[in-house]
Amino acid sequence: MTKEKIWLVEDEEDILALIYYNLEKEGFVVTGFTNAEDMLVRAESEVPDLLVLDVMLPGIDGFETCRRIKRKESFTTTPIMMLTARGEERDIVSGLELGADDYLTKPFSPKVLIARVRALLRRAGPQSVVAQNQIHFGELVIDKDRYEVLVSGNPVSLTVTEFKILALLAGKPGWVYSRDQIINSVHDDNISVTGRTVDVQIVSLRKKLGDQQFLIETVRGVGYKLGV
Repeated sequence: MTKEKIWLVEDEEDILALIYYNLEKEGFVVTGFTNAEDMLVRAESEVPDLLVLDVMLPGIDGFETCRRIKRKESFTTTPIMMLTARGEERDIVSGLELGADDYLTKPFSPKVLIARVRALLRRAGPQSVVAQNQIHFGELVIDKDRYEVLVSGNPVSLTVTEFKILALLAGKPGWVYSRDQIINSVHDDNISVTGRTVDVQIVSLRKKLGDQQFLIETVRGVGYKLGV
């Protein structure tokens, strides 16, 4: 069985060593970084199964790192755990709004860390069949290489933004994405995307999916998900 790869970004070497040891002991393949810059360079060619990210980092901090990572299409389904001594509510909210999936404050119990890591990996696990960069979900097929979508075997013409939103939701069925998370994922320097734009794109996307439009569910006050 392939071991899950976990990347850990932590500038305090004693904490880095502690987390590294406990994750490795549980059978994970761990790669440690003491700054975000080195991790972002590695992210150009590799993608981990989970990223544990400290907030208080030298140079690029954890919040900005999270923002940059979530804009990478290859990291769309990679869960991020923010790990920091800053436990104020505003910091937790900021991290989650930027796309973090969980938030653990220091000091922490290694057992709690492992439990939270396993929970994130379970939630991010393959709930759809992915082969040759295709996502199959019921009557829906998304080809991320060709930017093609089939519904019940029939091609559906989507805009680039609509395609990115659908691919994001289908990557983790049942996972609720806030409007901000969707905006960060589909961001393009040439296209202005706002919360209202996301709502309009969802309406258009549902119409184009025809009898499969029920797959995209609205979670009131939060955002959208692909129903399971």
